[in-house]
Amino acid sequence: MSRIGKKPVSIPSGVKVEVKDGSVFAEGPKGKANMILPPLVKVKVEGGSVIVNRDDDTRKARVMHGLARSLINGMVIGVLQGYKKNLEIVGVGYKAQLSGSSLTLSLGFSHPVVYKVPEGVKLTVTDNTKISVEGIDKKLVGEVAAIIRRFRKPEPYKGKGIRYAGEHITIKEGKTVG
Repeated sequence: MSRIGKKPVSIPSGVKVEVKDGSVFAEGPKGKANMILPPLVKVKVEGGSVIVNRDDDTRKARVMHGLARSLINGMVIGVLQGYKKNLEIVGVGYKAQLSGSSLTLSLGFSHPVVYKVPEGVKLTVTDNTKISVEGIDKKLVGEVAAIIRRFRKPEPYKGKGIRYAGEHITIKEGKTVG
């Protein structure tokens, strides 16, 4: 038995989970989410929890068992409280502006970097240097934060660039005249 897969996913109050036609649907205060079940996995809702079972004991079925349970748990948490990633921009003249559904970044290039925000993600910019990425889909929130960070990764000599809030950047020592 998969250690993760055998744990039931508890459904908190305010969240509704439904299984039909090989898909799982979750609805909560933050919104609605759905996913297609991976192969070799069966899901049922009993009482106040979601139980994930697998068809057989092959390696592929065991892997899908744990995966399905983790994805369903992520959906339930997402529709209940959502996910959030915070980014910081460090560097003189580096700043961000949000206009409509596009994020404009000034990162020391000869041109501004414009990023179109995908559906299902909400960005907020404070102090022109702090970006908050929020949404109900854990994968999408993490991917958007990673894409924004990739525009200007923190460099190792002065630490300038876009970093996750609380991320530690090891600063290298520069060349010495010797």
